[in-house]
Amino acid sequence: MNIAGVFQALAAIAWIALIAVVGMALVRTSRAQPAKGFTTLMLILLVAAVLLTSVGAGLIFLQADQYAVVITPFQPNGYRAQALGPGLHWIVPFLESVQRYSIARQTYTMSIAPGEGQRIGDDSIDARTKDGQQVLVDASVIYSVDPAHIIDLHINWQNRFEDNVVRPVARAAIREAVSQYGIEEIVTSKRVDLERDITDSIGEGLRANNLVLTDFLLRNIAFGEEYAKAVEQKQIAQQQAQQAVYVVEQRKQEAEQARQQAQGQADAAVIAAKGAADARLIQADAEARANQLLAQSLTPELLQYQYIVKLSPNVQTIFVPSGNQFILPLPSVTPQ
Repeated sequence: MNIAGVFQALAAIAWIALIAVVGMALVRTSRAQPAKGFTTLMLILLVAAVLLTSVGAGLIFLQADQYAVVITPFQPNGYRAQALGPGLHWIVPFLESVQRYSIARQTYTMSIAPGEGQRIGDDSIDARTKDGQQVLVDASVIYSVDPAHIIDLHINWQNRFEDNVVRPVARAAIREAVSQYGIEEIVTSKRVDLERDITDSIGEGLRANNLVLTDFLLRNIAFGEEYAKAVEQKQIAQQQAQQAVYVVEQRKQEAEQARQQAQGQADAAVIAAKGAADARLIQADAEARANQLLAQSLTPELLQYQYIVKLSPNVQTIFVPSGNQFILPLPSVTPQ
């Protein structure tokens, strides 16, 4: 509690005590009892209450974020030339008063969503782009009162600056800036430029009315129903095109896989054929060498012996004409 509040509290206590004493004095008087000493006490309490009330009314304590304009009958224009800054100040009790202004940052929001802004319902800014498209802009303006121009603000606007300055200046600046850009620029490459233009315009408008722009927030840009449908159709077309590209690429990959598989099978067949041919050559060479070795090992006696062995199991009785040899003629072992 500040010192001005302390004096005001003491003044309230003094007044309450004075009323209580007066009441007690009246009760005792009505009962024909002596009320000696109550008069003195009432006078003391009355003086104390008046003094404390006067001091409490004359002391003004301003918080760190507060400035005040002194309304006074002692000046021709009705106010002091200098505003009061934070701290404890003295004004003429009951003749002068103060109008307080906060220099803390304040936020004014205009939004399409109910409950987000200062006004109930849709409070977004309806604007038209350079190519005639409708957009709905959600925005927040963060600003503060310029402490160096409190007197001018009080003269021109008093406490009406939010509705009469911040709101109209911001909405006009947004509409003007949006009208300089096409719809595609706003949603792509030029959004930063749009926000900068709006910030500059609002800053200038507030400065001319003794306010300071701290920041501007371009919260959201919504499109009209017509353009939203066009964007949706475009996105669908893009998705279909991307799907077609994906299908083509998939077919290419499948064809490449089939080609590689066929190439692999062909290479495998060539390798298998080459292996079979090499194996056949090796086999033929082995057979030739075997036949060569076999031919070198064959002798007339061996051939006759093998002939006899092959013939003997099937021969039980042999009739030999007189004058002929005992054994049938042996095959010739002489090469033809």
